[in-house]
Amino acid sequence: MLVLTRRVGDQIVINDEIQVTVVSISGSKVRLGFNGPRSSSVVRAELLTRQREAASSALALNQQDRH
Repeated sequence: MLVLTRRVGDQIVINDEIQVTVVSISGSKVRLGFNGPRSSSVVRAELLTRQREAASSALALNQQDRH
């Protein structure tokens, strides 16, 4: 894991096409802005985990129905 220190207004660029900007910092909360091609998706990790768990559960139910 890469850990960086940034200030409000500072940016990080990923793969020359996705810009991450520190929008604001308030206490322990940091607001980030993302700018990149529409073909790139940005998803919060907890939502991605839920989506994967739901898909896995649906697959398991589907397999049970077949037996």
